[in-house]
Amino acid sequence: MSKTAIVIGSGFAGLSSAAYLAKYGFNVKLFEKNEQFGGRARILEENGFKFDMGPSWYWMPEVFDNFFADFGKKTSDFYELKRLEPSYKVFFSENEQISLPSNLDDIYALFESYETGSADKLREFLEEAQYRYEIALRKMIPKPSLSVFEFIDLEIIGGLLQCDLFNSFRSYSEKHFKNIMLRSIVEFPILFLGATAKETPALYSMMNHADMALGTWYPMGGMNEIIKGFVKVCENLGVEMYSSSPVKKINVIDGLADTVSVKGLEVNADVVLAGADYAHVEKDLLIEEYQSYSQDYWNSRVMAPSGLIYYLGTNVKIPALEHHNLFFDESLDEHSREIYKEPQWPTRPLFYVSCTSRTDPSVAPEGHENLFILMPVASGLLNDNEALRESYFNLIMDRLERLCKQNIRDHIVYKKTYAHSDFIQDYNAFKGNAYGLANTLKQTAVLKPRVKSKRVHNLYYAGQLTVPGPGIPPSIISGEIVAKEIAHRYSK
Repeated sequence: MSKTAIVIGSGFAGLSSAAYLAKYGFNVKLFEKNEQFGGRARILEENGFKFDMGPSWYWMPEVFDNFFADFGKKTSDFYELKRLEPSYKVFFSENEQISLPSNLDDIYALFESYETGSADKLREFLEEAQYRYEIALRKMIPKPSLSVFEFIDLEIIGGLLQCDLFNSFRSYSEKHFKNIMLRSIVEFPILFLGATAKETPALYSMMNHADMALGTWYPMGGMNEIIKGFVKVCENLGVEMYSSSPVKKINVIDGLADTVSVKGLEVNADVVLAGADYAHVEKDLLIEEYQSYSQDYWNSRVMAPSGLIYYLGTNVKIPALEHHNLFFDESLDEHSREIYKEPQWPTRPLFYVSCTSRTDPSVAPEGHENLFILMPVASGLLNDNEALRESYFNLIMDRLERLCKQNIRDHIVYKKTYAHSDFIQDYNAFKGNAYGLANTLKQTAVLKPRVKSKRVHNLYYAGQLTVPGPGIPPSIISGEIVAKEIAHRYSK
């Protein structure tokens, strides 16, 4: 008789773990708080516009390919992938913008045009990045990180010795490039890890291999098409999927999760896997006796940023924008300080604009544009009232119009905002975080919250607040790691 596994949450980690648990023979029931499956990767559809509400970057395509291959499928069975050209555009000023090509030789030529000798430096940089990427993806990231002894491996140890683990990404990038714009481009991908270049280990230059060598892609129809693919995989495996079904409590008897409370019902469980926010599950679904970490512990964690988001539809095209656009016309270090060192609403924020309608005509009416604008902000700044949101909207629009040299505000026909309180309401996000824990050295591998509860023997966790960390590919891998750990323990 198969064991029953309850999965809480249908983000990438929850769906991944549900699929693998079903593959390993568990009877899986998945419960999702919201009406849509997908967690932060939900969609917003209004007035002919279709917005990805959260993740918008498709990197590390082999992680998606490997997931579907594990279930006898191909990525192309579920959505069409398009490699973006250029990968993205960076606005440094009205007269200085750099579009990063998708071809490596073109990237080398671009770097050389800004700094003599930098093409060779970039080749060296990316060779090291590829080595780190391959070591990490094959040997480090797949570990459940329940013990330091998992990492006693000659290849891992040798790799770490070559990975500048104890040097910062900032010092590493400065060693290779003098031009501040080139450094901004190589440092940009680590923003997805939720920490500053000064705080992030140089090991994470592996992200530059993902960025420049493996490329930036887009699933036609939007990022939610990936979620639909994951849901189909789960359904084909017999996973019972329940939306609009928030779990209210995990009931523990003699150190074992016995049932979960959903819609006034008690659902029996042999094992529970939480893909929902780790801190929320601990604090709100378990009594204190069974919590692995105290509130003081969570308050001491370095969180990745939250975000102030604007979903905008315009009735005019904006030629200056590419699919992905980074606005680095202000100081990255100053904005980072106001996120991590002295948390506050930023004075001169950087921001990001996704314009998926540049690639995909299905996401906006003809002649219109679909804009997703994200301003990173410190987690925990909860006074995100409408007046504050509107003041930052005007600040961003002033700069966007100036840098794009076009009137945009008068052509907005749809607008919705989203910030801290929404992350908390929709995802039970600790401190309103958008990306989970920052990947600092002190919050890496065994130093992250454990995938297995310390006090409830059959309770496990997956997602961006545990290993491997924030981002879609790590969340997918997290679900696989934890499902394998559960299957291994229950096979004994």
